[in-house]
Amino acid sequence: MQLDVIDLHEFYSRPLGAVARRLIGRHIRQSWRDVKGMNVFGFGFATPYLAVFRGEATRVGALMPAGQGVMTWPELGPMQTALVDDHGLPLPDASVDRLLIIHGLESSDSIRKLLREAWRVLAQDGHILLVVPNRRSIWSLFENTPFGHGRPFSRGQLTQLLRDAMFTPLEWKQALFLLPLNWPLGLKWANAWERIGALLWPAFSGVIIVDASKQVYAAAPSFGFEPVRGRLSPVPAGFNLPRGSVGEGDKS
Repeated sequence: MQLDVIDLHEFYSRPLGAVARRLIGRHIRQSWRDVKGMNVFGFGFATPYLAVFRGEATRVGALMPAGQGVMTWPELGPMQTALVDDHGLPLPDASVDRLLIIHGLESSDSIRKLLREAWRVLAQDGHILLVVPNRRSIWSLFENTPFGHGRPFSRGQLTQLLRDAMFTPLEWKQALFLLPLNWPLGLKWANAWERIGALLWPAFSGVIIVDASKQVYAAAPSFGFEPVRGRLSPVPAGFNLPRGSVGEGDKS
């Protein structure tokens, strides 16, 4: 089941969601310490984690899948979100330096096609960062959070998916060792739970985070389909896409 943007926004507006954003966001920022001059995009519901890159990256944008819906972001300034088809992202080949996928992979109806599109739009030295529910975690069993919806993954499954899509996993992280409850005392000690959990039961984190680089071979990975290059849902005015993208107008 894919949650819509209203459900996701409400989760991050609650105390548990705010803590999850802080704990996961810390790892995302550690993986991508310097994005100066880069094009940084998020797929899924990435807006809670993209704000830190605004003002540093050349372009920042949020691509929201059609089944999830789209919402205005940021609150001030030009809109930088777009409703997209995950089988055909409205971006030129090799136009993205960093791509964050969160609340997107586990609900995709074709994970391999999504990763194929990610490979296409990433630059030669581009990186993809996946944040997905851990199938061993109690978080994957609680439907009061977005990480209890869709398909959870193991580290082995992610490794195989990334390699099949011609990505090389570089760095693995874990986050969310606290219980997925809006329990004030538990949320107050969230940092302590993270430290203890990382030491004592790292395999049971709420989410798995993996940073992977694009492999460049003689031929692109093939999953038996052609990527969609035609017109998708219109990109709102002000969405900061590179020149030549579908969002700037279909020239056909």
